[in-house]
Amino acid sequence: MTPHDLTATEALAAIAAGRLTAPELAASCLERAAARAPVVRAFTHLDPAQVMAQADAAQARTGALRGIPVAFKDIIDTVDMPTSYGSEIHAGHRPNRDASVVALTRAAAGVVFGKVVTAEFANRRPGPTTNPHDAARTPGGSSSGSAAAVGAGIVPLALGTQTSGSVIRPAAYCGVHGFKGSWGEISYAGIQLTSATCDTVGLYARSLADIALLRAVLTATPFTGLAAGNVGGPRIGLCRTPFAEQAEACTHALLDEAAAACGKTGAQVADCTLPPRFAQLADAQRWVSAYEGARSLAYEATVHRERLSPDILEGRIRDGEACSPELYRASARFGEACRIEADAILGGYDALLCPAAPGEAPPGLAFTGNAVFSTMWTFLQVPCVTIPGARGPAGMPLGLQLIGPRGSDRRLLEVAAWVERAVFG
Repeated sequence: MTPHDLTATEALAAIAAGRLTAPELAASCLERAAARAPVVRAFTHLDPAQVMAQADAAQARTGALRGIPVAFKDIIDTVDMPTSYGSEIHAGHRPNRDASVVALTRAAAGVVFGKVVTAEFANRRPGPTTNPHDAARTPGGSSSGSAAAVGAGIVPLALGTQTSGSVIRPAAYCGVHGFKGSWGEISYAGIQLTSATCDTVGLYARSLADIALLRAVLTATPFTGLAAGNVGGPRIGLCRTPFAEQAEACTHALLDEAAAACGKTGAQVADCTLPPRFAQLADAQRWVSAYEGARSLAYEATVHRERLSPDILEGRIRDGEACSPELYRASARFGEACRIEADAILGGYDALLCPAAPGEAPPGLAFTGNAVFSTMWTFLQVPCVTIPGARGPAGMPLGLQLIGPRGSDRRLLEVAAWVERAVFG
């Protein structure tokens, strides 16, 4: 196994044992990036000399991420790398400080490996990134470069963001683990804002242990492994959501197989049907995120309107400008009422088992896929995790999604590790 194939926790163990150095790991990841870059096109900025200088320094340091490469979505500010927010308006922009997640990564002796492609202002217009499993298919969005960089084996860790389905869906499409924490659990400071109600930091990795490691770094809390004995006979709710008809047959089959495997391994599995009015959450989220998004992008919408794509103008700015304060407030109140209701429902389970996406990544790069199986959960501000391991009829990755109660982020990762062993061995 070459160094770039290692998970973050495997690489850290090898570095601690003297079998690997941080510069050797960085060099291997750079070689992989050079080999995959012409097809995957995940990076907007990657400076090998800058990477190696960080790795050399990290080798002599102690820290939870000692020398581990981490890629950052290009809406996350980095003081020593350009941050363009996926827009020509800000091409070459150099922030005057790091985002919180970048600063914490550096403090943990992580290597800021580079910046990866985002859709324009983390909205709808996709960048050039392709799916690492089939270049003719989308990697998902808006965190396309983040998911593809991990899925292509270039870096073990990457950060993205989710306002609707920008972390969970790309993780499912690219066959990696993805995690969107409870709203506010990880600081959003220094990241381009779209919707203060919905925007959440997301993590990508090759294992759940790696997700737990990176989450600990970004919440400035101690890291402990996901011990198998911490979960026994979890209560799992099989929840196809109010949008079940939009899931493909392969996704329904995977949910059935996963539920059966969990039941056979000792879980208490029961169907969970959400209240009918939860079907309205998608529309409510649309109005809240559009209203807030049009105001977050007021500078671009007023000074550089002609340089914005039709995608963001039609899908975010004009919706937000058309949304009345009354509709915004009503949608926001509806979301909070449903959050309280969801707290009570989710309190009866350790996790809900749900679709991560309708099916495999769609062909073509112009459409990043349907976010319907993430939007509701994002608006409810609950933690979500994608577990890869299955394949669809075209041989592309399929993912499972687990949902936990608000604030149960660490517990959800432990339950996810239990489910992963039960379903995929």
